[in-house]
Amino acid sequence: MARPVIVRHRARRGLPPPALLAALYLAVIVAGTILLSMPIAQARPVGLLDAFFTSTSAVTVTGLVTVDPASHFTWFGEAVIMGLIQVGGLGLMTFAAFLLLTLGISIGMPQRVVIGEELGDTTMEGLARLAKLILLIALVAEIAGTGILALTFVPEQGLWPGLWSALFHTVSAFNNAGFALQADSLMGYVGDPLVSLPIAAMFILGGLGFIVLGDLFQARSWRELSLHSKLMIVGSVLLLLLGWVLVAVLEWTNPRTLGGLASTGDRLLAAFFQSATTRTAGFNSLDTAGLEDATTILVMALMFVGGGSTSTAGGIKVTTAIVLILATRAFFRRRQELSVFGRSLGLEEVMKVMALTTVSLALIALALFLLSVRHEGDIFDLTFETISAFGTVGLSRGATGDLDAFGQCVICFVMFMGRVGPLTLGFFLATRATPRVAYPRGQVYLG
Repeated sequence: MARPVIVRHRARRGLPPPALLAALYLAVIVAGTILLSMPIAQARPVGLLDAFFTSTSAVTVTGLVTVDPASHFTWFGEAVIMGLIQVGGLGLMTFAAFLLLTLGISIGMPQRVVIGEELGDTTMEGLARLAKLILLIALVAEIAGTGILALTFVPEQGLWPGLWSALFHTVSAFNNAGFALQADSLMGYVGDPLVSLPIAAMFILGGLGFIVLGDLFQARSWRELSLHSKLMIVGSVLLLLLGWVLVAVLEWTNPRTLGGLASTGDRLLAAFFQSATTRTAGFNSLDTAGLEDATTILVMALMFVGGGSTSTAGGIKVTTAIVLILATRAFFRRRQELSVFGRSLGLEEVMKVMALTTVSLALIALALFLLSVRHEGDIFDLTFETISAFGTVGLSRGATGDLDAFGQCVICFVMFMGRVGPLTLGFFLATRATPRVAYPRGQVYLG
């Protein structure tokens, strides 16, 4: 009889990097809650839970709200929300790394590991390059976006209110947050390309990921792009075009959405915007509750996939979905190796993708179960809100506002986990026992 082999590992002390990263984000949420609870931040009374929900939604760049930001918060409150969006979208560790490097403070390996959990690199050179790249891209994109939107908002609202509105919506769009200063989001601009297209461009850029944007800037040809960038670009374009076509086909005659628009151009623009925003942006130029059931299912699928790694987007990420498809194809073709664009993917990548998807689905299922226990709303709407929260999208069919305190806390938890990453939940739940037993290989029959 084969004996189990004892494999010993050195025990680690303290919180693992993902857990510490989650704790730091939680601290920012609490700070935001305190600021939004101050009288100077409120135009109308806002309860502590509503302030906490708004802060969580801003830091996780989701956009789900229980109170209208424009009518309930002052300029100071809106500035706090915008600041939380910027920190949450670009990454808390981005600002930390940039500040330390600017001040000339050495970053030790433990700190590099924590920062690397978010930025995807642990070398000093890599951290410096990524932090500067992220902030530079954000600065250029947000200045350009503010200038373009100001062309519409300034004539409508006046100089300073128009500039503020342009800046707020640009920051919200680039960080895929979906916060708007209008109660109906962007439905009033459904046929305005000077608003819809710049905002769509902002959240598409933010959703690609900073590594991809930097790669595009440096590469001279398609061959010089990294495998990650190639997968992200191809996957994002396919999802955008597929969503555009399907939304247009499914909603073309729906009087509550595209069917209510007069011109073909407005319908095509609205369908494009709806396809782009579902992958974690959260702005809407169409009535989300008025979508056909088939379109709503499509939107939920796109929200679950989300955007790119090291981006402002949420979801399981485009590359995760692609690797899942590649692994499935390799299985049916009886291949032991995954290959794409002349590169192979190892078992570790596949296992990480499987773990990420499994934990994500389990998180959504658990949240939906908890919501259905305490809330007797439409299960279809509850599922939509839950996936929207997980993907940090912010699109809503109206169910979030009807939730009680328990339901809002559940949604806050899902938004939080959707931002810091489902794998972080796995680290929280994982045991850290030092000895591990390695057993002989066995066989399990599946399917």
